[in-house]
Amino acid sequence: MKLAVVGATGMVGAVMLKVLAERNFPFSELLLVASERSVGTTLSFQGTEYPVISIQAALEACPDIAIFSAGGSTSLEFAPQFAAVGTTVIDNSSAWRMDPDKKLIVPEINASALTASDKIIANPNCSTIQLVMALAPLHRKYQAKRVVVSTYQSVSGTGVKAVQQMENEMAGVSGPMAYPYPIHRNALPHCDVFEENGFTKEEMKLAREPQKILEDRSFSVTATAVRIPTSGGHSESVNVEFQKDFDLSEVRKLLHNTPGIVVQDNPHTNTYPMPMYAHDKDEVFVGRIRRDETQPNTLHLWIVSDNLRKGAATNAVQIAEYLVSQQWV
Repeated sequence: MKLAVVGATGMVGAVMLKVLAERNFPFSELLLVASERSVGTTLSFQGTEYPVISIQAALEACPDIAIFSAGGSTSLEFAPQFAAVGTTVIDNSSAWRMDPDKKLIVPEINASALTASDKIIANPNCSTIQLVMALAPLHRKYQAKRVVVSTYQSVSGTGVKAVQQMENEMAGVSGPMAYPYPIHRNALPHCDVFEENGFTKEEMKLAREPQKILEDRSFSVTATAVRIPTSGGHSESVNVEFQKDFDLSEVRKLLHNTPGIVVQDNPHTNTYPMPMYAHDKDEVFVGRIRRDETQPNTLHLWIVSDNLRKGAATNAVQIAEYLVSQQWV
């Protein structure tokens, strides 16, 4: 098993290596790949120093699996080249997510859609993953009709420059700006770039990706994505209108019995999901479960997850584990 991690020096790459170690992912050779400016440096993994190599060198090594976390342009250029030499690519960018010929995978939901011939597999958007983890079992039971999502997203979702901006602002230090405005003591209704319809790309990912993952276009999703000054963890306020009515105790039971979901829902003890509890964990936390009293068959949920783990690194590693379990690599 020859494994390549493309973008190993980035924020997601660092978490990827941590998750690989925690889950004891089986490999005989590890290739750590980064941009040319990092080539020749070393990264420590499980007590061993590994040289950082170029993506071209990794391509020539023909790895069995390559997990990409290096941006869309890199994925568009190199993922097909890796696939052509027999590598299975798991891509964490948005490059391939809506390609009709590529699978968009959350293993707990639709790993069974994969086949041995899938050589480029898309990892969904971080906000999408936590949404569909909670939505999938409820959709199967009650049939979602319309989903309204408002997100409260960590600066870590933007990257290290955004984290540094927030830390600089908290310390009263001037520095490079990842956002057009300060983020400390602020909230920016602006995640990714704006499209012609007035929505941002992040909001349109939330609108489109759940339909593809659940293989159902009979429901719609509309979103407002907001960046807030937290260093890790995304939160979502979700309102779901179903075609069928539901019982709240049954909803909690369904969620509780879903692998990867943790229900935290007791208003009497102030028990509800928060980013500080989700930090460095792989589960998706769901709480504030209540009926919308303004219209029938409608449910409110509050969903929180570590965006760098289940929202990116862990989900990708889980896909790799599935490939290994099927003996396709």
